[in-house]
Amino acid sequence: QVQLVESGGGAVQAGGSLRVSCAASAATDSKFGLGWFRQAPGKERKFVAAISWSGTSTGYADSVKGRFTISRDNDKKAMYLQMNSLKPEDTAVYYCAAKQTYNDDIYYDRTAEYTYWGRGTQVAVAS
Repeated sequence: QVQLVESGGGAVQAGGSLRVSCAASAATDSKFGLGWFRQAPGKERKFVAAISWSGTSTGYADSVKGRFTISRDNDKKAMYLQMNSLKPEDTAVYYCAAKQTYNDDIYYDRTAEYTYWGRGTQVAVAS
């Protein structure tokens, strides 16, 4: 079982920055691929970024490439999403997700691949 808790959301002006964090707790020492997804009101949950267990492989949605950076600290059991040059269309609830993996260097970018989810943190970008 894995518990995920997001934090760091808030309100910011367009062009600003935020860093959201995900704290993980797990009953085992299993390896997990991690990802960030977001869901705007009335829309489906969409992939934002993902990172492999080793941290050496990352993937991003086209809409955030060059603006967002995903990272993780396995010693702290934490994942981060640094969001720069924020736009109003980035407004959404941001969720972190975890998938048990046996491959250190693969990241996962599909919602259906993930087993564990946090409850989300709201990010609001004003124009």
